[in-house]
Amino acid sequence: MSESATNRLWNTLPKESPSRYARMILGTSAKPLYRVAPTTNATSTHPVDPADGTTIRHTTERRLGRPILPQSSVDRFTFWELVAADFFVLMLVCGALSFSSSAWGLPWAFLPVFAVLVTLFGFCEGLYQHAGDPSPPGIVPALARSTLLAIGLVFIAAWDGVHLLAAARIFASSLAGLALLRRLRQMEWKRRRCETEARKILIIGGGPVARSIARALRNDPLQRATVCGFLDDEQPLSPAVLGRIADLEWLARAEFIDEVILALPGRIEQTRKAAEAAFRNHLDIRAVPDLPQGPWPDSGIDRIGEVPIVTLHREPSPSATLFLKRLLDLTGATLGLLLVSPFMAMAAMLIRLDSPGPVIYAAERTGAKGRRFRCFKFRSMVSDSAQLKEDLRSRNQRQGPIFKIVDDPRITRVGRLLRRYSLDELPQLWNVLRGEMSLVGPRPHPVDEVNHYELHHFRRLDVKPGITGLWQVTARDCPSFELNMHLDLTYIENWSLRLDLHILATTLRVLFAPEGA
Repeated sequence: MSESATNRLWNTLPKESPSRYARMILGTSAKPLYRVAPTTNATSTHPVDPADGTTIRHTTERRLGRPILPQSSVDRFTFWELVAADFFVLMLVCGALSFSSSAWGLPWAFLPVFAVLVTLFGFCEGLYQHAGDPSPPGIVPALARSTLLAIGLVFIAAWDGVHLLAAARIFASSLAGLALLRRLRQMEWKRRRCETEARKILIIGGGPVARSIARALRNDPLQRATVCGFLDDEQPLSPAVLGRIADLEWLARAEFIDEVILALPGRIEQTRKAAEAAFRNHLDIRAVPDLPQGPWPDSGIDRIGEVPIVTLHREPSPSATLFLKRLLDLTGATLGLLLVSPFMAMAAMLIRLDSPGPVIYAAERTGAKGRRFRCFKFRSMVSDSAQLKEDLRSRNQRQGPIFKIVDDPRITRVGRLLRRYSLDELPQLWNVLRGEMSLVGPRPHPVDEVNHYELHHFRRLDVKPGITGLWQVTARDCPSFELNMHLDLTYIENWSLRLDLHILATTLRVLFAPEGA
């Protein structure tokens, strides 16, 4: 897309509420947005103030030319994490030199000044611009320039207190420390990319450019991307071309799409419609721009294979609080397993004495993004409970796809006691440690129940399932599946660490006043 076309696209973007199929992100509830004034001229469209209907005109002139400083595309938490890591390494290396010998290092008062200067020059070099590979090609020369400029300024400022040989030692040690840090981060980054699930990408367009992007993504293991297919209004439908642009909303929901890539050069109207639908459904958006031929090494545009690509929209993610949520999960699950291990051993013995069959029941459940995993529970039913379930389905007392009956004949005597106090779910702490579940979240439903979901129900699968959740502590005995779904979606939209802690505390209180399971 050309620059003017891109500006028109985002100026005319409808800001209505997201659809009921929209992807959900923890803690990012929908906020009131502007709507668009009806107009026949796409180049003069402006948002409308919802209070009085008057048109809001942006008087800020577009700045020409490139910015002096590179604009960081990472979220704030990742940015400050990168800066803090460099600052810590610099202080550690330079502090060790100064501690070993004052003639080898900087005066103590200049240590934080030097570290701050290195990070500032590093920012100007674009070291913190992207959250991708921590050690891409060309990173060492950029680190060397940043460190050399910083030590040069400090050497001039502390002319009488720093020897030239000491400045050389500080430069070499700091550069080595920063390069080693990035190498270690790169190794950890590659390991985590291999362990994490690939992002699901849908390409809008089915022409040569779109096919080239798909090949590059599939052939590059570092991309960690799964190309689900193409949407195109002009290409014939096939196993690769999944549908038309109008199908984007429901297809993104059904396939748990994370990102769309707009690859429709010269088709402005279709690109605009696809971008609007992707934006409404909280999807990341990248696009292929219309550029004249040439390498343009200083354009600041990313590439997928040989195709230039720009990022139009990146859904905000609360990285810092999600990190703390995972830390809470690991801490809580570890402490929980240590504290309840005697009770778990006693429960295992009682289950073994009560009825034949395994102690642990490992059932297949549907987790985040529809991924299936083995969910562990203490066996509270007879061994052939899965076969008996279909015979009892006519007695189901829950509305919707969830199956539940009072006085289920499949439950054993010990199982009834375990369920009364929710002790059968204690082994799921191991699922939390494995990263398949969280302490708090929507309950993981069996695969056969998820198969009966309607399309908009899949929104609850955008996050990890939990051992407990808002539904369990507020409406556990209510048979309404829609209320269950409403509470789960409310939790996702309004999630916070405070809410998780409140639900955990309420869960402990409910356990001592059991209401049945």
